[in-house]
Amino acid sequence: MSRLRERYKTEIIPQLVKSGGYENVMQVPRLDKVVLNIGMGEATQNVKALEAAERDLATISGQHPVTTRAKRSIAAFKLRSGMPIGLTVTLRGERMYDFLDKLVNAALPRMREFQGVSQNSFDGWGNYTLGVKEQVIFPEIDYDKIDKVRGLEVSIVTTAETDEEARNLLEALGVPFQKD
Repeated sequence: MSRLRERYKTEIIPQLVKSGGYENVMQVPRLDKVVLNIGMGEATQNVKALEAAERDLATISGQHPVTTRAKRSIAAFKLRSGMPIGLTVTLRGERMYDFLDKLVNAALPRMREFQGVSQNSFDGWGNYTLGVKEQVIFPEIDYDKIDKVRGLEVSIVTTAETDEEARNLLEALGVPFQKD
């Protein structure tokens, strides 16, 4: 069992039951999934870029990414329906906890001038999205082997009903939020 999942079960659930006023441990919010996404507009001209991004995303997540395709054609962007335009990975279970542990404890502190993540990136339903500007902050990425620095989007989906519940859960899991 991953270190973060073990901590969630032994420390965080009792802490949230006490502070959140839940009557039952099943009411305590929990992580549902973590979705990693790279949008690649450049993939319309350069197919090799998609392969390189796929390799990076697979290395970061430990899981093979799925290619996302355009839903409709946009002539101004030279985009036709069905063309590959991005990559996505959905992590659940052990991989999700392992990735979140790595993100919080290894990757985020490696960002330049890191002051914490924004508290304003909740969607209103208890989910949090974080943009990472460069994939090289992850320890498994070898800087010499990347073709281009790309960003990715990390969406943390929880079972919390409000943003406040989700913020309390993520703070307990160790996500470093900015101090106001």
